[in-house]
Amino acid sequence: MEKREAAEGKKRKIWAGVLSQERLAEGVFDLWLQADEIVRESGPGQFVSVYTKDASRLLPRPVSICQIDRERGRLRLVYRVAGAGTKEFSRCKAGDSLSVMGPLGNGFFAGDTSDKKKKAILIGGGIGIPPMLGLAQELEGERQIVLGYRDGQLFLKQDFASYGKVYVATEDGSAGIKGNVIDAIKAHGLTAEVIYACGPTPMLRAVKAYAREQGVECWLSLEEKMACGVGACLACVCQSKDIDPHSHVHNKRICKDGPVFQAQEVEL
Repeated sequence: MEKREAAEGKKRKIWAGVLSQERLAEGVFDLWLQADEIVRESGPGQFVSVYTKDASRLLPRPVSICQIDRERGRLRLVYRVAGAGTKEFSRCKAGDSLSVMGPLGNGFFAGDTSDKKKKAILIGGGIGIPPMLGLAQELEGERQIVLGYRDGQLFLKQDFASYGKVYVATEDGSAGIKGNVIDAIKAHGLTAEVIYACGPTPMLRAVKAYAREQGVECWLSLEEKMACGVGACLACVCQSKDIDPHSHVHNKRICKDGPVFQAQEVEL
């Protein structure tokens, strides 16, 4: 498939009402927001920036979109507490509100939906698992879902079961295959026309190599610390095959040009 052009979304900054929040695993929280204006423009693989109410923390926290409820204008965010900002979010309860900007970035179908009917392997690792749920919901072809966890806290596993066969790998062997997501793919003899993946860089590097070895189209959603979230500060760049028109070097801005890239576009 030809490289997709970046699609500029109509990002908005709004006060989103908290509908519910629950703890899914140690440090992992499931947050539903009423965010009609953002939902209308959102797609799988995009993210939002969530602002804290502490004036000393100027920068927002980027959080991947887990699911989109278009009928009711609701947005699902599943995130891990990683610092003071996300710790603040974890204390939110129904009736509270959060300042949210989005949707941001380019998702899995930025201007191109031709992949939706292909037989796919969806791979999520750690906190890269949540955005794959929204993608699984959007796909129309056969979906094989491979999830990688550190241990037996299999958050969101049951949610994926509605969309396809789920295979699990854990580092400690407490559930599924002991090992990583590539071990699980090989153990179950999975094949596909396209691979989608989100997770830590070592996992994505292995997925990219596996897809190249198998001759399979592959799309990667990169994880990176971000500052502005809109491509202005160049804090979240990755090496790329092509020259970036903004910085004029072999870099891509993960927040603006990504976070989803065709695997051969980026160096990991």
